[in-house]
Amino acid sequence: MAVPSRGGNKESPPLKPGQRSPGGSPRSGRGRPARSPGRQVPGGARGVRKGGGGRRGGRSEPPRGCREAAAAGRLRDALGRGPLGLLRVCGERLRVFVDDRRAFVVKADSKIWLTFIMAAFAGVLHWCHITTLFENDRHFSHLSTLEREMAFRTEMGLYYSYFKIIIEAPSFWNGLWAIMNDRLTEYPLVINTLQRFNLYPEVVLASWYRIYTAIMDFLGVPTKTCWTVNRGKGLSPVESCEGLGDPASFYVAVIFLLNGLMMSLFFLYGTYLSGSRLGGLITVMCFFFNHGECTRVMWTPPLRESFSYPFLVLQMLLLTYILRIPNINTGSLIALCVSNIFFMLPWQFAQFVLLTQIASLFAVCIMGYIDSCKLQKILSVHMVSLVVCFILMFGNSMLLTSYYAASLVVIWGILELSPRVFKRCRSQVYLWVIQGCAWLFGTVTLKYLTSLAFGIADDAHIGNILKSKFIGYKDFDTLMYTCAAEFDFMEKETPVRYTKTLLLPLVLVVLGVIIKKAIKYLRWTLSHTGQYEREERFNQGEVVYHALQLLAYSVLAILIMRLKLFLTPHLCVMASLVCSKQLFGWLFCKIQPKTLVFAILALMAIEGSANLQTQWNIMGEFSNLPQEELLEWIQVSTRQDAVFAGAMPTMASVKLSTLRPIVNHPHYEDAGLRARTKVVYSMYSRKPAKEVKRELIKLGVNYYILEESLCISRKKPGCSMPEIWDVEDPANSGRIPLCTLMSKDSRPYFITVFENSNYRVLKIPYE
Repeated sequence: MAVPSRGGNKESPPLKPGQRSPGGSPRSGRGRPARSPGRQVPGGARGVRKGGGGRRGGRSEPPRGCREAAAAGRLRDALGRGPLGLLRVCGERLRVFVDDRRAFVVKADSKIWLTFIMAAFAGVLHWCHITTLFENDRHFSHLSTLEREMAFRTEMGLYYSYFKIIIEAPSFWNGLWAIMNDRLTEYPLVINTLQRFNLYPEVVLASWYRIYTAIMDFLGVPTKTCWTVNRGKGLSPVESCEGLGDPASFYVAVIFLLNGLMMSLFFLYGTYLSGSRLGGLITVMCFFFNHGECTRVMWTPPLRESFSYPFLVLQMLLLTYILRIPNINTGSLIALCVSNIFFMLPWQFAQFVLLTQIASLFAVCIMGYIDSCKLQKILSVHMVSLVVCFILMFGNSMLLTSYYAASLVVIWGILELSPRVFKRCRSQVYLWVIQGCAWLFGTVTLKYLTSLAFGIADDAHIGNILKSKFIGYKDFDTLMYTCAAEFDFMEKETPVRYTKTLLLPLVLVVLGVIIKKAIKYLRWTLSHTGQYEREERFNQGEVVYHALQLLAYSVLAILIMRLKLFLTPHLCVMASLVCSKQLFGWLFCKIQPKTLVFAILALMAIEGSANLQTQWNIMGEFSNLPQEELLEWIQVSTRQDAVFAGAMPTMASVKLSTLRPIVNHPHYEDAGLRARTKVVYSMYSRKPAKEVKRELIKLGVNYYILEESLCISRKKPGCSMPEIWDVEDPANSGRIPLCTLMSKDSRPYFITVFENSNYRVLKIPYE
């Protein structure tokens, strides 16, 4: 019987037993077991070999020698015809090259542009959504400059103040020098805020703002429109400006654009992970239906996560690609390194997220889903990005003494030593346990030793917060964190809200299928089944990694409610796997994927649309008259070099709006700053007034802003300021709090110079 050849329709004579076809070899691939189906690409198409489409298969290429001879002949003919002939041949070759590449792209996925259009639409939709919510909540477009600055409370105001300094400086470089030699933030210390506060977003945005306004001024194009707003209720009118020429409007506009782009990345992420655009659709819709649990950028734009988290989404998308492809190319590693840097630079907490990532990757590696060589390349990228951030942060020692840095070194060492040290270990389970314990013990030990060697205690409060969760440990700094709602345990209502939108049930189904397949794979591994058979069964390391990463995020979110901002979006990404043919191919034989997906979305929309409507119904207008009176009094009645102390949120506003020196602020991640804050907050303790005054004078404080609400407010039992001080200073327990005495009569140690319904300014007389 004749068989068609690879090259065309000609028939070749039947082969004798044991005879190979001409040009064949024992390694030609004939006689091998059938390979597993190719991986899916977005849109559900299978990966195809270049030039291998159609019924006839790929055309066979002529021998290399023939190709080179023909090419040389054509080149000689072209040279003989002169320059025009050479250009004609080059143009023909270029046209053939472009046509070949275009044909390949069309064959790979003829609707790839539809994927990008849908991603762009999702991004625009999210940008419109968060912009509308922000405007509805604060009526930001109609606020005065001072009101907009007051709207950036706590650390938001601190970060925005450096943006303001750079744009108001005579030049960009003068502004940059000012924030690198800052004496206003922790008077009388001079600090490099770029090293301490992750301020590269403000530096970049300030440069863009200066460039934008300079170009528009040069072209004569107006960048903002100003008008007078009558506030009513006997209040004086204020000037309000709208447009990108207004610094605050420009600042939040860029943040919202970045987070709109993040939603486009989520669509691409879900599409690539699941192998279907339906997966991207589910990811986006789950995000919208659970929007209040996924992000808070619409309420707190200047927070570090608003700049950093979109790059984590990009980083995890690139990591998924690297885990999926058999051979890593240099370009993907460089892209991963850049996304790592952009994620770490804006946010001091990024290192803890990346710690969970490499821990999950290490678990995937020791279970055999990815090889150690690939993991070592990924670790190399993490190490390079960590060193780059260390340099750009002017030697921020917290990076090199972090658990993340220690874990990178320990995992690298385990991967290098395991083949030699554990080569005689026959039990795979024992090997996994030994490697896991070695990683845990090695990471903790190395982190402790590096912190000891560098004398770093800036992140000691992290360990104390974890101790407070498990053994009830308490001290002043720990209670300052754990008494805040965002650092408490996850609310019991959160899983209920996940369940109502069907997000949690859907992800549990996906997780159950992954666990079932992974257990089967591990059984084959432990029974020493052939490697090829294991790959046929279940070889999706990227899916197992996402399951382990979900487990890590769940633990973090349960311990610290604020970190559900990592968990909820990852749940949305995991939900996309309901469209994966590798996981649910058996189901798609019985029901169309589109039917299943739209049925799920219809059920989700019942509660999801109600959640969205609740967000859209939020209407408000920012106003804080007592603080406005305080800030105006400071600007008019105090010297420019007068030094202030008080509650951390208020100090951020004082620095931003009046540019007066302060001694404490809301960025609480520095050991020295925590010590200063404890001194400042002693006004709310039961210590004698004379002792408190003496300590404030040591800091150089001229005015203390007392807030009576901090003296009496109690978010939960044991969390009023006097109660927190009772833990720290039991010797004075039972006495009347000093803040209560000062609110009645501040003499003789302090002099009241300003007072309204919320604030009392105490002047500290120097004897």
